[in-house]
Amino acid sequence: MTAVPSAALTTAGLIGGYSVARATGNRPLGGAVLAVFGAAAFETWRRRSGLGTAVALTGAYVGAFGLAHPLAEKIGSWPAVLGVTAATAALAVAAGDRTEE
Repeated sequence: MTAVPSAALTTAGLIGGYSVARATGNRPLGGAVLAVFGAAAFETWRRRSGLGTAVALTGAYVGAFGLAHPLAEKIGSWPAVLGVTAATAALAVAAGDRTEE
């Protein structure tokens, strides 16, 4: 079975969470999407790169979510979400997927 790249998980969590919250008007539901994909990414990072890396990258993932909010006020919602998603995915590739299962 092919492993899912953690960048795909973080991308699905950030973009999917925002999309679900926006489409349904239910922010907690969007947060649930964010959390589920974040948990999957954490476990992937833990297995591939160790607990310390998993904790650091999860912090970056949550931080990106938080940063998207004030950034959205400056540049708009979609540009903010896409920007933090790209940065998080790049970090995931660089640090979290360096060892294959």
